[in-house]
Amino acid sequence: MPTLVEKTPGKAASWEQRLFLHAAKAKGPLRPECQELKFTLHRKLLDRINLEALASIDNQRVRSEVRQALMSLIDGEPTLLSSLDKQQICDEVLDEVFGLGPLEPLLDDPTISDILVNTPKQVYVERRGMLELTNVSFRDDAHLLRIIDKIVSGVGRRVDESTPMVDARLADGSRVNAIIPPLAVDGPLLSIRRFSTDRLMPPDLVERKTLSPGMMELLEAAVRARLNIIISGGTGAGKTTLLNALSAFISPKERIITIEDAAELQLKQPHVARLETRPPNLEGQGAVRQRELLINSLRMRPDRIVCGEVRGEEALDMLQAMNTGHEGSLTTVHANTPRDAISRLEVMVTWGAANMPLLSIRQQVASAVHLILQAARMSDGTRRVVSITEVTGMEVEMVTLQDIFVLERRGLASDGRVLGCFAATGIRPKFYEKLLTAGIRLRPELFEEMVEV
Repeated sequence: MPTLVEKTPGKAASWEQRLFLHAAKAKGPLRPECQELKFTLHRKLLDRINLEALASIDNQRVRSEVRQALMSLIDGEPTLLSSLDKQQICDEVLDEVFGLGPLEPLLDDPTISDILVNTPKQVYVERRGMLELTNVSFRDDAHLLRIIDKIVSGVGRRVDESTPMVDARLADGSRVNAIIPPLAVDGPLLSIRRFSTDRLMPPDLVERKTLSPGMMELLEAAVRARLNIIISGGTGAGKTTLLNALSAFISPKERIITIEDAAELQLKQPHVARLETRPPNLEGQGAVRQRELLINSLRMRPDRIVCGEVRGEEALDMLQAMNTGHEGSLTTVHANTPRDAISRLEVMVTWGAANMPLLSIRQQVASAVHLILQAARMSDGTRRVVSITEVTGMEVEMVTLQDIFVLERRGLASDGRVLGCFAATGIRPKFYEKLLTAGIRLRPELFEEMVEV
């Protein structure tokens, strides 16, 4: 094993040092001959060092030792290399050994929200809501499969021909989905939804024009008055971000239970109990679903239940919790409009109670849900709350809705930016009496507001 040397910048280095270390990567991929040398050095390094023995040593010290051993291997190669090439090869081999190989520079970039690997030679990222093709690539299918296996094995999962689809999570909470041949026709596919460590607070969303100040004022009052709120929207519309922001209005004196498929919520209140589902083990046993966690949470004396997303039969239990003393609960649902959100809830409830009459389901929804926030991702990549809709009750056999705020779209600017304004409909919500009962009085002009986007 190589002797100990002075520490060199590694994963624990400062942001400036990491920018320097990845400067070569930012300029483009290695030349073909350098790529071949990189994989040759990787194999030689694994033959030379004992990674199991190094596992008990401090991470920064390990990287320092491996870097020293790698540099000695590079110096022993007959290929003439510039100092920049040597540094880039060294960084990329270290990423292969300790990280996720070519994905490491992307994971270090805080502006990237999604990493989408379509084939070994085609990697896209989403930055500021728009997709971009990167110059990142893998050597071949086997290289990409090795990185996928490294991710899923870290959480006790496996991916092979018998289980060609897998969900996993990175150490920072980022969600990972992988699917391999024969289901993936052109080669392994990998999708990473990044976990943001910078939680956006309500003022941040107003500043970004996700919604207007008046809309946020209404939502703050609704949360403080313990109204039940559902955030609806498509994939990537910002539902979880909105849920996180609204949770900031919950009193620190309340006990909150959060239930999620993958723990993403970052509640700052002192009294939070976090629950997370568990996938089945290698034998297909031991799975714990959201419905079971939701039922169990009712025995944990919650003041509020915050469910990351309802997507199945747990919708029935969520509605019943809202109707039986757990007011102020929050959740999200995948739907394109508030009316679609109601319809999806009806469908999901039937999965858990097939014999329940449709009228009874709609009565449950109408009595449980007070507000539906509809979020959407615009064509320019921005996220907006396109409507705040009140559930007003039942009329004949239909759940009745009325918009309190809407986003009026007015076309596109020359630079592709979506134009429009947040406009109040002038309707005072029926739940206003609940706000008054809670000691909350909103300014009258709030319901006449118009704010340009």
